[in-house]
Amino acid sequence: MRVPFINTTVVLFSVFLTLGICLSYWVHEHIAITISAEIQLGLLFFIALLLLFAHWQNNARLSPTSLFGVLVCVLFFGIGYTSYSLRFPKYIKQHYTHHTTSDSASFLQLKIREKLKPNTYYHNFIAKVAAVDGSETKGDLLLHLAKDSLAQHLFVDEILFVQKIPKAIRQPLNPHQFNYARYMKNNGVYTEITSKPRDILFQRKGKTTLVGFSASLRNFFISKLKKSSLEKDQLSIVQALVLGQRRDISKELYNAYAAAGAIHILAVSGLHVGILYFIFMWLFRPLSYFKHGNTIRSVIIVVLLWAFAMLAGLSPSVVRAVTMFSFFTLASSLNRPTNSFNTLFLSYLLLLLLVPHWLFQVGFQLSYLAVFFILWLQPKLYNLYTPKFYIDKMLWGITTVTIAAQVGIVPLSLYYFHQFPGLFFITNLVILPVLGLLLAGGLLLVIMAAFNVAPDVYVEGYNFVLKLLNEFIVWVATQDSFLFADIPFSEVKVLASYLVIVSLGLLWKNYNAKTFLFCLSTITIFCGSVLWDKKRNNYHELVVFNQNRKTLVAVKETTEITIMSPDTTIQKSHYLLKGYNTQAGIKNVHGSRLPTFFTYKNQQILVLDSLGVYSTVTKPDIVLLTSSPRVNLDRLIDSLSPRMIVADGSNYRSYVERWRRSCSIKKLPFHHTGTKGAFTLK
Repeated sequence: MRVPFINTTVVLFSVFLTLGICLSYWVHEHIAITISAEIQLGLLFFIALLLLFAHWQNNARLSPTSLFGVLVCVLFFGIGYTSYSLRFPKYIKQHYTHHTTSDSASFLQLKIREKLKPNTYYHNFIAKVAAVDGSETKGDLLLHLAKDSLAQHLFVDEILFVQKIPKAIRQPLNPHQFNYARYMKNNGVYTEITSKPRDILFQRKGKTTLVGFSASLRNFFISKLKKSSLEKDQLSIVQALVLGQRRDISKELYNAYAAAGAIHILAVSGLHVGILYFIFMWLFRPLSYFKHGNTIRSVIIVVLLWAFAMLAGLSPSVVRAVTMFSFFTLASSLNRPTNSFNTLFLSYLLLLLLVPHWLFQVGFQLSYLAVFFILWLQPKLYNLYTPKFYIDKMLWGITTVTIAAQVGIVPLSLYYFHQFPGLFFITNLVILPVLGLLLAGGLLLVIMAAFNVAPDVYVEGYNFVLKLLNEFIVWVATQDSFLFADIPFSEVKVLASYLVIVSLGLLWKNYNAKTFLFCLSTITIFCGSVLWDKKRNNYHELVVFNQNRKTLVAVKETTEITIMSPDTTIQKSHYLLKGYNTQAGIKNVHGSRLPTFFTYKNQQILVLDSLGVYSTVTKPDIVLLTSSPRVNLDRLIDSLSPRMIVADGSNYRSYVERWRRSCSIKKLPFHHTGTKGAFTLK
């Protein structure tokens, strides 16, 4: 039997394309330089000419040089850099940001592209800016529409006319907070507007797009499901499992799935598409016995997979997964040796060539890492034990797939989510064997509900199974001793961890002196990353957090933190501290009431609350204004002569603006946490 080969060329192209995209991301994130589009495209054209010249030289030589291969890698590196770079607004002449100003409102023609999960006060959408003041434009923005009966009936492809000023999406105001602005930027969205339904000047139905048709189709199926006897929690799981709609899942149930290590079944992605792929391969296997049967079977499967993607809303995660398995399907129909790694990297290469910013999306990273490690490690794991019975084989197969996937995604999961569900083996052993049945049964239920022919017995039975699943998930999630949370994991640790995993995998597959030394080197690098993180977190600082209507001050001393607040009941468990404590490596948390006067690193700090009472005996270096004190700031500055005024988020905006003007006149530094973010003193 001929062993399928790994095409290292595709792997190299993928690696250099990835490096180019990463460099472009880093340059635009950290260095304020702009290379014109003409120069970038000109350099690519020059490299392409050199490539043609090298190809001509190789054809004229008996022994080809390596110059051609080097130039191809450089070309893919340049394509990665340029394709990511030229998608920034500054390189797109028709982008709406070039047609709007920050001092006057513009008439914006918006077309709803995607409906996001609403929050307490707003419905949220991603909208395309089709025109500004009548001029045709491009680009997306984030639309926050105040909750109203009208806002609930906005659908994809609706066209709105509003008069607003697009503003940059706000950066996080507190250290180590989730950076929503960066997240949206990775999706090509840079600005936002907040509006009320009455601000909409005109509204009409726009031309239906493929995504809009998919969204309306999904809404139709959801409306039919809501008329069935499915209970609320079970209905939300069906919507997530089959239709990719997670907005209706309660926060408690979603957190339970996350704590149980089963969050992956709520996001339609590679797992769901992979299950459908194998179901379809089994269903249409008889076609392979006919002439051209493999080709016909592959075409049918690809069509059905894309039909499922349409049903699930054509979200990026679904499109990525279906594209990946479409490559696997078509590759399986070819009558020549191939390799799953080639197919995986080919789909990876194509997707990043088309949409380079997907590289920085969590789902994209986790999907490809999971599949890569399953292909690489699962066969070796499976051969460790030879099952004899069908159930034994199935359980052992699920176990090895779960182990391989978890090995591949654990470092990245710790980096993004800072927790590890210790019972994920049990969760997956229970869920994965029945997930195919749940998915197939859910698809059948959706189709029957659409035609109003779903038998009550079937609906009630499916509801009962999902209820058992939810109860099991909640039970697993309540086993707190097996959930390892708040784990600090930096980018350096992620890279070092993957070096260790890869080196151990190579050592396991091919034990020799070189791989053994490489493994020892990577373990040393990982130990160095742990020491580096400890040293990096070994610092002291005072932080005045920004929180609406509240005051929260923290003093960090290496791995300990003291939380000071007028309200001592919110100190240790405050949500603002969760991310900060995890990233800063905090092990011990103490609480105390915020004093009216204290000293930190030879800096004397006066805290003024709503009473506004202070003494002129001691001269503070910093005055912290909290709870909107009724104080004459000009008089305070003249009498105390502080070096800085700080106002936190507990103050009225009108007071803050008045204090800002006073400090400007006095030429005194003024820091408002609601504008500049948390105040830090190191």
